[in-house]
Amino acid sequence: MLHLILVLSGVCTVGMAMPLPNYYSYSMAVGDGTGTEYSTAYDGRITGVRVWEYSNAYIRGIQLRYDGNWTTPVCTSYGNPLEMTLHDSESIIQVSGKYYSGYIYEIMFVTSQGRSLKVGQPYGTSFNFYPTQERSELRFLSGRQNGNGITSIGAHWASYYPSDDEP
Repeated sequence: MLHLILVLSGVCTVGMAMPLPNYYSYSMAVGDGTGTEYSTAYDGRITGVRVWEYSNAYIRGIQLRYDGNWTTPVCTSYGNPLEMTLHDSESIIQVSGKYYSGYIYEIMFVTSQGRSLKVGQPYGTSFNFYPTQERSELRFLSGRQNGNGITSIGAHWASYYPSDDEP
């Protein structure tokens, strides 16, 4: 009987899946964080970015495109946005900028192909977000906004696998 229990416990141990490495990381939000929470989380891969700036001041709004679908703009979409469309198999691997006096003043998105979109004013305290895991990319942004502009921003990173067939 003891032998049967040992054999069965060995089968159970062999049949258990090993934990996968943690491919998720979070870049802690910066800014004063007043206002309403937001998240750009959506299904699919990020394929575009739009950013609105209050004239020569802070960032008013951000919008991400996942595959062919634009998210609801964060905060406001007033004025003309600056926009970047990502190429096939291109991803965002860095988000940086500056914050000061309650708002995000500058934001820059850098891609895996070395391209970038920089919007806003280089004023305030610098921040630099990037994934801590290899093969990770920007999956979504979160933070707070107050109706006039973005007051805080954080970045969520993970590997993107569109189907179970891909590693």
